[in-house]
Order: sequence, then structure tokens, then C-alpha cells
Amino acid sequence: MASNQPAVFLFSKTAGYRHESIPAGIEGIRRLGVTSNAFTVDSSEDASLISARNLSRYAVVIFLQTSGDFLNDEQLAGLQSYVRAGGGFVGIHCAAAGMTREPWYGELIGAVFTDHPEPQPGVLTVEKKDHVIVSDLPEKWEWFDEWYNFDANPRTKVTVLLSISEETYKGGKLGQHHPLAWCREFDGGRSFYTSLGHFGDAYSDQNFMGHLLNGILWAARTARTARTSRSLT
Repeated sequence: MASNQPAVFLFSKTAGYRHESIPAGIEGIRRLGVTSNAFTVDSSEDASLISARNLSRYAVVIFLQTSGDFLNDEQLAGLQSYVRAGGGFVGIHCAAAGMTREPWYGELIGAVFTDHPEPQPGVLTVEKKDHVIVSDLPEKWEWFDEWYNFDANPRTKVTVLLSISEETYKGGKLGQHHPLAWCREFDGGRSFYTSLGHFGDAYSDQNFMGHLLNGILWAARTARTARTSRSLT
């Protein structure tokens, strides 16, 4: 492990719906760490590793497509201790559909998934162009995904980074500027969540992977360094 690189723990356990894109996500994030020369990755679906002691080794914990009640009380307490000690957290897509009966986890994510229409194209708007997490994205970004609805609009408590106009697709329930990715300082740590990433091909898309890279580095409190000339994907 390179001493100058932060380590990331990538966790993808499911206790509910399991996304077919999980292997592509794991491979894509591993590749992202290498091609950006920004972080190393350990991945697992062993929930016993969600403990304050183990997680203290990592700058960021990434929950990739986690679903259902995938943590027990002890493991949830371990995650809480990690965040409260200043740890970074990244949730991707289905992470918002996990642990739905745990208010603290819902606050960590920022909102709780409720439902979604059929996957379809839409047009995303970058709301905070000066924020590092979305600074490399086009102001209007055409994307095909599974557009999540949430139990409440998180806008009053998070920094919304990406939203979608509900006029550009069918099935939205949060209004004209429907939040889909955001970040926040939370309970001592940093949390970044993106609802994008349902399909496996997202994890070989330059824009999406740049979005993840910048989110991971922001959560890790690591200044973005110049990217290598190699593709992020």
C-alpha cells in the first residue's frame, strides 16, 4: 500500500434487492483508485468489518448498492463511531434503500429511498458548479438511469450538487429541481451521496467516475491533485 495514498473501504453487502451492477462498481472503483493515483481500495461484504476499530484504518467508507437491513446494531454503532471520529462516507445509488428503519442512517445518507419510475433518459443540472464534486461535469448532463424518489426533499439540510428537471422524465415526485446527488457535514464526519449508478456501464463512464472520484476525495478531506494522463475508466 502506497503510504501517500488514503485507503478506502468498499462495502457492498445486500440484504434486499441486489444490483447486477455491483461487480462492475467494485471493479470500476478499484480501477479509479489506480488510474487517478488517489487512493487504494479494500472491498468486502463481511459486515463484521463495520467496526470502529477496523474502519479507523480508512479515510472513506463507500457503501455501494447496499440494501435491506444489512447491519446489526453493533455494526451500525461501529459506523456511527467512525463517522463521529471524523470519517468520510460515500453512498452510491441503492445505499439510500438500506437500513430504512434507522433514523441516524437516513440522516447520514440525507434521505430515504421510496420508489422509482422505469429507467429512462433525463437531463441533470449541476447546481454548485464551483463545488469540487461536480466541477468537472457539464452544466447540463444528459444521462440514463433509474431516477430515485425519496421520503422527503433533503434540500434544506444538504448541499445539493445535482438535480433533475421533472419535465425531462416521467415519475418524479420531489418537484421541479429534484435532488439526486448531495453532500453534507454530518455528526463529525463528511457524507457524499449520489443516487446515480444503477447500471454497470456507469462505472466505465468518464463523467460519472469523475463525479465519484471527486466525491471520495472530498469525503476524505483530501485536496484534489492533478489527474494522470490516463483515463479514469
